[in-house]
Amino acid sequence: MQTEEAWLTTPRLGLRRFRPGDSDFLVALYADSDVTRYLGGTKDASQTAAMLEERILGYYDDHPGLGIWMTVERTTGERVGFHLLNHIQGEDIIQVGFTLARRYWGRGYATEMARAVLRYGFVDLELPRIVGIAHLGNGASQNVLGKIWLRRNGERAFPHPAYTAAGPMAWFEVGREEWLAIGGTGTARGLYV
Repeated sequence: MQTEEAWLTTPRLGLRRFRPGDSDFLVALYADSDVTRYLGGTKDASQTAAMLEERILGYYDDHPGLGIWMTVERTTGERVGFHLLNHIQGEDIIQVGFTLARRYWGRGYATEMARAVLRYGFVDLELPRIVGIAHLGNGASQNVLGKIWLRRNGERAFPHPAYTAAGPMAWFEVGREEWLAIGGTGTARGLYV
């Protein structure tokens, strides 16, 4: 991957904006029932194209600094999934999130880049609070949210159609001051797992 493409990097990963040419990757990702099990189910090519246009590409200009970004391996340039820092649909609340293609599960990629995205949100954007939501059955995502120092704080349901079928979601959050108090590095990680 060309370094200038990535606007945020970790030792193994980079984030870049999605492009229209990434539709093939998203179509394959959203066709995998294992990947989309907790994302509302699979989407066909036209549904995925609409999501790419409206929820991803159109979001960049409407909400500077926020978005859904392609997560890429730095050494190979392979597209592995996406990470996000955006509004929960229908809400003013900013969330951190991630989705990886199945073949990249279990490598620590979700956690590695989500930590960097959280830091970006608090340090660069100076957001006052960032939350995370996960399906109650999705223990893997809940585990990642805990590893990046978000604190589980019960459950919440959302009225937006993207979430209503899931019912209540596991609710995680951390405020900027709290995150800064632990050094913003996770040195007190045990408090959040």
